[in-house]
Amino acid sequence: MEPSRIAVAGASGLIGSALVRSLVTDGHEVVRLVRRPPRASDEVRWDPERRYVDTAGLAGCGAVVNLAGANVGSRRWTEAYKATIRSSRIDGTAALAAAMASLPSEDRPRVFVNGSAMGYYGETGDRAVDESAPPGTGFLPELCVEWEGAAAPAQEAGVRTVFPRTGLVVARRGGAWGRLFPLFKAGLGGRMGDGRQYWSFIALHDEVAAIRHLIDTEGLSGPFNLTAPQPLTNREITAAMGRVLHRPTLFTVPAPVLRAVLGEMAGDVLGSQRVVPKRLLESGFTFTFPGIEGAIRAAATQ
Repeated sequence: MEPSRIAVAGASGLIGSALVRSLVTDGHEVVRLVRRPPRASDEVRWDPERRYVDTAGLAGCGAVVNLAGANVGSRRWTEAYKATIRSSRIDGTAALAAAMASLPSEDRPRVFVNGSAMGYYGETGDRAVDESAPPGTGFLPELCVEWEGAAAPAQEAGVRTVFPRTGLVVARRGGAWGRLFPLFKAGLGGRMGDGRQYWSFIALHDEVAAIRHLIDTEGLSGPFNLTAPQPLTNREITAAMGRVLHRPTLFTVPAPVLRAVLGEMAGDVLGSQRVVPKRLLESGFTFTFPGIEGAIRAAATQ
């Protein structure tokens, strides 16, 4: 892809910051959406809670990438925090979609990559699911359906719209894996519950590469699962963490303890999601770290 102007919401997060570094390295001009008054020429003001975007800042952008949203795993899911998780995604998506739709066609971005999550599918047990599977039930699936639906104004305005349904990102800092690394390095890592639940993972490197693939490849639209080709169980991933980090994995966190500590969010840790990236592979994407050990090694050196 020729260097272009790309707007990124959520540029300071785990995935967003890695994406920005990759884009800038390749000569793209990145515009960061910020909630405060802009301090530099590469910043554009937005207020997702009020569904406001400085539309002029999006004019002429080749792509808009929205990765903004309150951290799902940072605290217990009280009703108030669930409302924050929801509004931070729905309102931001709706604001960006409406802003793009309001632009003259010649100034409108050609592609909108709007973050989503594998939580769309809910509990799948041992059953492998691809993008053709229907949504599950519960808070996260319902959130993902509404989240993706909020992008409708951009789609209706002719903007190619893509939904990366991201799995568990393997990274040393940030996200769920960022909390696992210190435990395993201290020899305190172990399986969660019975360890038979599937965790669909993706290396941070491949996550960024896949988002760029979705931006660059004309004709791609709709949902794409951003997960490695072979999901593994928590038991298998625990063993791989021990091998790569050369630490014992003797500890087990019983399911009742997880439920007591995490509340409703424990369902996301103990639940099984066997999600496969069928459309991503069919589109010609190649994973650099398709296996868990390679993904962990890559994260450990970041």
